[in-house]
Amino acid sequence: MESILHQNGKTKSVFKEKTNKVLGVNPLDAKITKLYLSVAFLALLLGGLLGLLQGLNRAGLLELPSWLNYYQVLTAHGILLVVVLSAFFTIGYFYAGLSHTLGGLLPKVRKMAWIGFWMKIFGFVLAVIPILMNEASVMYTFYPPMAAHPMFYFGLVFIVLGVWMLSIGAFIQVANWRKNNRGKHLPILSFFATGVFILLVGATAFVAVEVLFMIIPWVLGWTDGINVMVARTLFWAFGHTAVNIWYLTAVSVWYCIIPKIIGGHRWNDFLTRMVVIPLVIMNITGGFHHQIVDPAISPEIKFMHVFMSLAIGFPSLMTAYAMFRVFEKTGRAKGGKGALGWFKKLPWGDVRFLAPFIAMAAFIPAGAGGIAQTTNQLDGVVHNTMWIVGHFHLTLGMSVVMTFFGVSYWLVPHISNRILTPQMNKVGVVQTITWTIGMIIMSGAQHTVGLFGAPRRTSYSTYGDHATALGWEPYMTLLGIGATLLLIAVIIQVYAVFNMMFFAPKGETEFPIAEEEENAPKTPYWTERWGLWVVLTIIVIAMAYVVPLTDMIVNAPPGSPPFKTW
Repeated sequence: MESILHQNGKTKSVFKEKTNKVLGVNPLDAKITKLYLSVAFLALLLGGLLGLLQGLNRAGLLELPSWLNYYQVLTAHGILLVVVLSAFFTIGYFYAGLSHTLGGLLPKVRKMAWIGFWMKIFGFVLAVIPILMNEASVMYTFYPPMAAHPMFYFGLVFIVLGVWMLSIGAFIQVANWRKNNRGKHLPILSFFATGVFILLVGATAFVAVEVLFMIIPWVLGWTDGINVMVARTLFWAFGHTAVNIWYLTAVSVWYCIIPKIIGGHRWNDFLTRMVVIPLVIMNITGGFHHQIVDPAISPEIKFMHVFMSLAIGFPSLMTAYAMFRVFEKTGRAKGGKGALGWFKKLPWGDVRFLAPFIAMAAFIPAGAGGIAQTTNQLDGVVHNTMWIVGHFHLTLGMSVVMTFFGVSYWLVPHISNRILTPQMNKVGVVQTITWTIGMIIMSGAQHTVGLFGAPRRTSYSTYGDHATALGWEPYMTLLGIGATLLLIAVIIQVYAVFNMMFFAPKGETEFPIAEEEENAPKTPYWTERWGLWVVLTIIVIAMAYVVPLTDMIVNAPPGSPPFKTW
């Protein structure tokens, strides 16, 4: 009798697993994504609150208490939003995509996802404790010779180890699918995921070298000094790539998801993959354009890296063409007439489309600002000003985070077996508009006051009531107003996410991946040769970094001791 019950239970379990695969929802996989997204949006809430404190303080409208200083807030704000929100959302989203498109996560991959999660959480706890104690107010970039408490850097090590664990899990999942589906193309969303996890490994390898072999021995007193230029260079090989990892995640939504939501088809599959591949190959080398004003880098190297940074713009231009072609073709298929009739046919009342569309539109000025910062002469004007902060909020805060917001309105119901109600859709539209207005006001003020010379990375000061500094104040007030609107939008968004996760009506929500058009040209199979693309990436990195890093090491000045400037 026990044997029969066991067999019946096993049969039911197998049937349930097959049913979940057909529906596209595996409850064990969904639990992983749900937890990653929960952490991401809790980080958004805390980071948004700190952003408001930071904005009001910088505007001169709020004096922080004695136990909390501006640089402490700035460090926590950057870590929470740039690292926690972006990384946890990206991983949760792509693991959901791998599960949906590759037939469910393998048990060992699922286990690796949990191990990676707790490694990252442990690392963040280690990093946050010294920040709360005001022992790590070194900001997101943690540039030497400023030195945080050693616990901060040990936390970073565990975060990187967690990222590697998750990346290896994704690679195992993809390799298993390819083994069982020889000669087939990897589903497009999993193709994007593969590129993102390759970049995650490449980017974090640089920061791991910096932290493990340079900073930790230095802060523990095992070495007398640190080579500041080498440390900065290794950081930006990571920092720039990290930003573009989140951007590539947003691009995957634009190509794979949005066409389905608007009732259209995906753009050319081959050219879509040819956007992913060069973004992977050329991304890491773009980090040098953050160092255009740095000494110890020869003009020849800087000019070479200007070209390498600008080259990343070509896949972005392809994306701009591809998206508007999809929008126009879909709009005309729905009856749009005339030059712009198709524009009116797009689903502007659907938050799943509205938020990512505004994110795409925001990348036009954001990308233009990036070109200015990549250009030697122009970067010299804006580099250490609030312009950079405005640019960063356009790229990450608009183009990336607003895309993530749009995704949440279908991904959270999907993994929770719930539905997006018309009422919650309206809440999402209000949130989107509030966030957009707040970001335009704040980022616009930051760009403008940056052109007037207002420095970044500094708390409020009138510099002895200097006339120039007093002229910044109206723009700083706008900055505070924008930050206030953004916190309101954050609260609405976090409410929406957890409402859809736990309280929305039960039901099935589609994982909306668009199909190619009928009679689409066949994609060449050589696009699947990820081994070749990784080798080319390594070659390009070597071309970019071997000569300057060798020069920085061979001709290094005496190393700097650690400093605590707060």
